[in-house]
Amino acid sequence: MYLKACLNGVRRKDQHPAIPYTPGEIAADAAACRDAGAAAVHVHAKDAKGFDSLLASAVDPVVAAIRSRCPGLPIGVTTGAWAMADPAARCAAINTWAELPDFASVNWHEDGAATVAKALLARGVGVEAGLWNEAAALAWSKSSLRRECFRVLLEMPGGIAGTEVEELAVGMLTQVRVAGATNVLLHGEDSSAWPMLDLAAARGVASRIGLEDTLRLPDGSLAASNTELVAAGYGRLRTAILGVSDA
Repeated sequence: MYLKACLNGVRRKDQHPAIPYTPGEIAADAAACRDAGAAAVHVHAKDAKGFDSLLASAVDPVVAAIRSRCPGLPIGVTTGAWAMADPAARCAAINTWAELPDFASVNWHEDGAATVAKALLARGVGVEAGLWNEAAALAWSKSSLRRECFRVLLEMPGGIAGTEVEELAVGMLTQVRVAGATNVLLHGEDSSAWPMLDLAAARGVASRIGLEDTLRLPDGSLAASNTELVAAGYGRLRTAILGVSDA
């Protein structure tokens, strides 16, 4: 039963006041989510204006703060092209990190994904292949690096729900398993976030939850914090997998 907390993403405080920006805020949230059941955290390091950054000046303080506050908690970061469009610049930034995360996500539909993955692997950082659609899943399945990626993230977009989520996700899950993926994490965004967590429980694979993926609890009410989302997600997993309810 593996649940990762995704603490902030590209969201800003005007979307939710509990979005953590600073290293101290992110580390405090990581600790609270760990205590609520999270086995790892995924974070987006921010610049002084609150925008995603891959520069060492942003990444190093965040990783160091989480390590200090939460020794042993696995830390993941983004390498999304929205933070730095040029793949060569992304690789250059990765090569300057002094505080290395345990893993980083690489979106396989983005230009230069394989190059960025190689830069991470060369530094000993684990690679999570982020697959947002069937085309990305196909590209990853044909990549010579697919066996070097320790985890595959199957990500469903917002705007879909119900049976559409399951149909798309199961199709992609079958596709990547045929290609040899054994460590898979399912997660969604907004309307697909909770359906994907429930599907992960039903399929016996990992999942994640947090303010990056959704601002709302399963009943549709606004979540107060990442901790509340993780506690709700952990409870759903326990009920589905172990038949244990915290109620």
